[in-house]
Amino acid sequence: MTNNFELDFSEDLCFCNYEKEAFKALDFILNKNGLGSKFLGWVTHPEVYDREEYSRMKKLSEKVKKSEVLVVIGVGGSFLGSKAVIKALKPYFKQDGLDIVFAGNNLSGDYLSELVEYIKDKDFFINVISKSGSTFETAVAFRVLKGVCEEKYGKEATNRIIVTTDAERGLLKEFSDRVGYETFCVPDDIGGRFSVLTAVGLFPIMCAEIDTDVILLGANDGLEEYTKKSLDNISLKYAIIRNAMFKDKKKEIEYLVAHEFKLAYLQEWWKQLFAESEGKKGKGLYVESAIFTRDLHSFGQMIQDGNKITFETIIEVENLKNDIIIPLIEEDFDKLNYLAKKSLNDINKVAVTATRKAHTDGDVPTVRIKVPKLDAYNIGKLIYFFEMSCAISAYMLDVNPFDQPGVDNYKKNMYQLLEKM
Repeated sequence: MTNNFELDFSEDLCFCNYEKEAFKALDFILNKNGLGSKFLGWVTHPEVYDREEYSRMKKLSEKVKKSEVLVVIGVGGSFLGSKAVIKALKPYFKQDGLDIVFAGNNLSGDYLSELVEYIKDKDFFINVISKSGSTFETAVAFRVLKGVCEEKYGKEATNRIIVTTDAERGLLKEFSDRVGYETFCVPDDIGGRFSVLTAVGLFPIMCAEIDTDVILLGANDGLEEYTKKSLDNISLKYAIIRNAMFKDKKKEIEYLVAHEFKLAYLQEWWKQLFAESEGKKGKGLYVESAIFTRDLHSFGQMIQDGNKITFETIIEVENLKNDIIIPLIEEDFDKLNYLAKKSLNDINKVAVTATRKAHTDGDVPTVRIKVPKLDAYNIGKLIYFFEMSCAISAYMLDVNPFDQPGVDNYKKNMYQLLEKM
């Protein structure tokens, strides 16, 4: 079995039409001379990350693992990446060990109050993640949960709160230095949605007992493969396909499709990555996700027979850790004995093929990314693949992949309204 990903496309596409544009976009990234170039630290980070900080993270994670709960407080890129990896690689159903829960990504009083009730009698740590310290949802949740921690642990609470923030400045950094919290760095040259392979994502992932060394190895191999100026580079090919679908085929929506529920939060991370990076100047594909075969029984009808403005990118995992065999039963009441002794994963692969054929026949183009296994190495490589594809794709649209002016607008309105309450 190879460690390489495979990418194929259901339609004939002349990549040469976009080759020059894609190579120019890749040059912007590698030479750091495009829009938002000061936020390109993620490109080489898997190779040049801070080993001293990484060692401190590992040491502290061993202490956190001995507790019952880690509360990760953050919004957007400050939680989606770590949650995506943890959900992808840990068992579906909770087993013994540390429970990692997330806060600071919404303004629901119901959610936060239930979380407070859940942790108050448990042994817990907090990891608050915010570069500035003033991100609204995160700051509100931290104010509440910091109080719960101090009420439970007293002076010991200082050692229970771990802060991931700017290296030198900002409200949270200043407060952490004054109080004495352990701090890790959100790098100046890496934006939130590209930060999963930094302390932002890696510390919670370490605490979940996932091998981050292997994740970084996968990402580093991705760095070697996906920075090549060649049409053999599948991250570049994926960016070309997306632009051709948007510009030539007039597609408006891209679905990221998975046939495994463990990838559901990877889909959420992917949606933030592409939506916030490309949705500017009236441009960019609307990104959505689907879990098949579940969603074939709902909006699968729309995809198949509705307005032909969509295409699909399918993540297909070739080898899964667990499987189950369909049993042979004497009464055959459901008329499924013809499937007896077949693997459910093999049946699911048939569903992948059948669905792809149906949608392709129905004028819904499909991209397939084949991943050898769902493990730490391949998750690290997949994250890097999507980050590189996203940056190339955004530059091909002539937008800055690394800002988010529309998000800032809602914040301004909210602060003005809150002052009037």
